[in-house]
Amino acid sequence: MLRAPRFWWRDKPTLLARLLQPLGVLYGRITLRRMRQPGVEAGLPIICVGNFIAGGAGKTPTAIALARLLGERGEKPFVLMRGYGGRLAGPVEVDPDRHRAADVGDEPLLMARHARTVIARERAAGARLARGLGASVVVMDDGLQNPSLAKHLRLAVVDGASGAGNGLCLPAGPLRAPLAEQMSEADAIVVIGSGGAGERVAAIARAQKKPVLAAILKPADAAVAQLRGQKIVALSGIGRPEKFTATLRDAGATVVAEQAHGDHHAYGQGDVAAALAAAREHGALIATTEKDWTKLAPLWPEDALGSLVVVPVSLVFAEPEAIAGLLDTLAKAG
Repeated sequence: MLRAPRFWWRDKPTLLARLLQPLGVLYGRITLRRMRQPGVEAGLPIICVGNFIAGGAGKTPTAIALARLLGERGEKPFVLMRGYGGRLAGPVEVDPDRHRAADVGDEPLLMARHARTVIARERAAGARLARGLGASVVVMDDGLQNPSLAKHLRLAVVDGASGAGNGLCLPAGPLRAPLAEQMSEADAIVVIGSGGAGERVAAIARAQKKPVLAAILKPADAAVAQLRGQKIVALSGIGRPEKFTATLRDAGATVVAEQAHGDHHAYGQGDVAAALAAAREHGALIATTEKDWTKLAPLWPEDALGSLVVVPVSLVFAEPEAIAGLLDTLAKAG
C-alpha cells in the first residue's frame, strides 16, 4: 500500500487539495450515505472501533485494550477484522501458530496473539462465526463506515498529532466523509496522544455532546530498556511511520536511519538485507513494530536476532472510569 500524501496532513489545504476537493465532496457524500444505512443484528453486542480517516490512527491497539477490559469483566470477546492483505476471505478464526500474514493479514495475525480473532470480508458472516465459537461480544476493528452490521457502541479513534488532517475528503484529504457528519454517527471518540489537530477534532465532538476519551500508546518496558541510549535504525511499514520514530526517540534512542515503507508492506529478503546493512554501517540496532514483525519473523536470520528490538505498544486510557462507563451502558442495553 502506498503512503498517504503529505499534503493531506497540512493544517490548511494546498492548491492540489483544492483542485481535488470536488472529487472529495462526491466521495464523502457517497460514503456518508452508505454509512447511514441500517445494519443487520448479529444477536450479540457489536463494538465498532473505527476512524474518520483513511490510514492508521490507533484502531488495533484500541481494539486490543477493549478486548482485555471486556475479558476482565467476565465477557468472552472476539475481535472481528476484514483481513486486509490476506488471501483468505473467511470467515475463519485466526490461528497464529498456523496462519501467516499472507493468509490473514498482518494486523489480524498480531491481534490473534492478544484476543480470539475472526477475519471475514463479509462482516455479518464473521460475527455469526464468532457467536458460534462462544463470543459474548464482538469488537469490530475498523468498519465505522461499513453498514453491514448493526453497531451497539461506536468508537472513533483519532490521532492527537494528525487529527483530521486538512479537513477534506478523499482524495483531497484523509477524511472518508465530512467530519461533523461522521461525528454524528459515533458514540464517543478516543484521542490518542496530544496535539492541536486532535484537540480540534475533540472540540467538534464536545460541541455535539460526544464523550472524548484521552489515551496514550505506551511501549513495553522491556523494549524501552533495550532502546534507551542506543543508536537505532527504524524499520516500519505502517500508516504513519513518523509516529514510530517519535516513540523510539521518546524511549531515549537516537534514530540514525529510517527505512519506512507503505502501510501493510509485503517484506522481502531485500528489505531485511538493507536494514541489516544500515545497522552495520551505523553500528546500530534495528527497531520494528509488533505489526511488522508478523511479516519479518519468517525472513529474519536467526544469527541477526540480537540486533533487533521489537517494540510492542499498548493503549492506556487516561480515565479508565470513562471507558468503563461506556461498557456499562452497553451491558445494560444488552
